[in-house]
Formats: sequence, structure tokens, C-alpha cells
Amino acid sequence: STWVGQSNIIYHGEGLNASVAVSELSSGVRNYHNAGKVQASSEPQDMRLQRMLGHTTTLLSEHPDRVVVIGCGAGVTAGAVSIDPRLKRETIAEIERLVPWTVDKYFGPQNFNVVENKKVDVHIDDARHYILTSREPLDALTSDPLDPWVKGAAALYTQEFFQTVKDRLTAGGLVTLFVQLYESNPEAVKSEVATFFKVFPNGFILANTQNGRGYDLVLVGPKEATRYDVDKIEARLKSPEYAQVARSLSEVGINSAVELFANFAGQPSDMEGYLKDAQINRDRNLKLQYLAGMGLNLYQSDPIYQDIVTYAGKFPDNLFTGTSETIQALKDAIRRQQGR
Repeated sequence: STWVGQSNIIYHGEGLNASVAVSELSSGVRNYHNAGKVQASSEPQDMRLQRMLGHTTTLLSEHPDRVVVIGCGAGVTAGAVSIDPRLKRETIAEIERLVPWTVDKYFGPQNFNVVENKKVDVHIDDARHYILTSREPLDALTSDPLDPWVKGAAALYTQEFFQTVKDRLTAGGLVTLFVQLYESNPEAVKSEVATFFKVFPNGFILANTQNGRGYDLVLVGPKEATRYDVDKIEARLKSPEYAQVARSLSEVGINSAVELFANFAGQPSDMEGYLKDAQINRDRNLKLQYLAGMGLNLYQSDPIYQDIVTYAGKFPDNLFTGTSETIQALKDAIRRQQGR
């Protein structure tokens, strides 16, 4: 109701599990509302996060044949996954039946009409139930849940759930996870990052910034220790078959593999000091739901981001490899991105 008068409500529907709405601003920007809150949009900063989340999932996976996307949202993350040439099958696990067909109609250009893609299955189910009961191979998974204070969402950020997903991954597989910095607080962010790194000790953080200021994060969790060849990924992006992926990234201001990895903002070995007082989110307490609730109306995204990158001062030689020229370019780009 707070958007009435500020924007044109072009769709509203009541589902079994959530109310769903789409609003459009005079600028043409569309917002996807779920559970009474904007959860995705065609705003530049949101598009950048959603494209980063989807493309990182497939570009960094050794063999992204079979990928699961938790939560359809506006479909942009799922759409980014769907256009990777190596993908063979994608499943979108979405709890509310209204969502996929609503966003297909109102966000089709932004999400590459992912719901209509023949490689994509839309599975209406609770995501945890789907992961626990599916027996299909899992090469990669990306999770873009609702705000963790929304009832049930914190269960997608627990140590037990991350471990379940990790156990299901094939060799060379990985998980990516959205972590918001806006409308949150340091305690909630620390809980999310620490819980993820507890299960994925070889993981790392990519930051999505807006005009150089912190906005939200992508956590990357490989199943095992992995070094990423930046030149190899760049060659992939320059190949004719990856032209659509490269164009999708360029639309959100990422024009190369170096520019993608320039968003590096830390790994577990960097974050020990930052996470020393973090509370692990477990199934038996869902601590995150309560921590996140205390940040509902706070806007501390940039101070939280600046605190994180304070601990990420050294270049991650264990993560990235390439020619000396490429690595030097990446070092310089990371320093610029972190404001050093």
C-alpha cells in the first residue's frame, strides 16, 4: 500500500504462500513485490546483482550441466543461468505458483524469458524439500531468497542447509548466495557470511557496489579448493558462443573477467577478525531471523561494506591465476574497487 501513488501497480495477485505484485515507476523501472516488500527490480544496482549471481554460478563451475536456482523472483538470476551455452538443465525451485508466470509476463526482457526456455523446469516446491528429495545430479546452485527476517527465509541460510547442498554437489561444483547489506545490520551480515564460510571454507565474497558504495554481496562457495584461471574465463567470454553472456554482463557494467573479479571483497582467511563475534545460524535456533529483524529499517550498507573490505587487504593468490599481465591488472582493479 505504501507504493500506491508513488508508482503504477500493474499487477497484484494473492497466492497460496504469498501476495505478489508488480509496480512500475514513471521512469519505466519495474519492481517485483513478494510478501509485501520489493524483492527484485529492473533498477541498475539490482540488475547488476542478479546478473552477477547467475553468471558467476555458471562461469566458475567446472561443468554447469545441471543447475538449481532457489527462488524465482523477477527471474533475472535464473535467466542469466539459462543462457550459458554449457548448461543442459536448469530447475527453478519456487514455492509460490503465481511467481514464475507473473514475472514471465512483466520481466521477460530482463530475464531472457527464462520460464519459456526449453532447458528450464519450474518446480513448485519448498526449496529445502526439493533439495532433500531430488535425486538428480547437482553441478551448481544459486540461492536468492527473501529477506532473512521473512518467516521461513532464514532456513535457507543455515549451516545444516548449506551442508546438505554441499553434500549434493558433484566434483567441481559450487554454490552462490545473495547477502543483502541494505536494510540489514552488521550482526545479520556476519551471521550469514560466517555460517556460509563454516561449510565452504574455500569460498570468497564478491561485492555489488552502487557508485562505489556497498549495496549487497554474492558469496561463492566451491565444493573443494579451486583456482580460477582469469584468462580462460576471459577467453570464454570473448568466444562467439558466449556473446549473449558477455552482452548480459556488459549491460550491468561488467566488461571482462577482470572487471568481474575486481569485485573481490575477502575470503575466510581474511575475515577471521571481522567474524570473530559472528553467530552461526543453525536449524535449531534460526538466529538469523531475529538478528535480521533488528535491521529492517536501517540503511547501513556502505559502512558494513567498508568494514568488510578493511579486512581484505591482500591479493588472493590462492584463488586466481593467469598471465602476469592479467594478474597485475586484477590486483590494480581490486585496489580501485576497494578504494585503496
